Amino acid sequence: MDYLLFSYPNCAKCEALKKRLAETEISYQEYGLTTPPGKAKIREFINVIKRDDSGAIKLPTLVAHTQGIVRAVLNSAEEFDGWLRSRG
Repeated sequence: MDYLLFSYPNCAKCEALKKRLAETEISYQEYGLTTPPGKAKIREFINVIKRDDSGAIKLPTLVAHTQGIVRAVLNSAEEFDGWLRSRG
């Protein structure tokens, strides 16, 4: 499983998810959405990205995928923990 984390600078929720990922020793690739590579990469997953009521992308966004097939889109450390528990 590959994990991609889309984040924003000075985002407390982003930092909380990064901390949780480090605790579980899951490796991931991070893309900052203030950089051209981050903006380009998130477009690959734009159809599965969750948005808030105003249409803005929810951050952080962790995309778990296998060979391009999206398995989960998670937006917080709590969602990540729940997803891990559900996988057994």
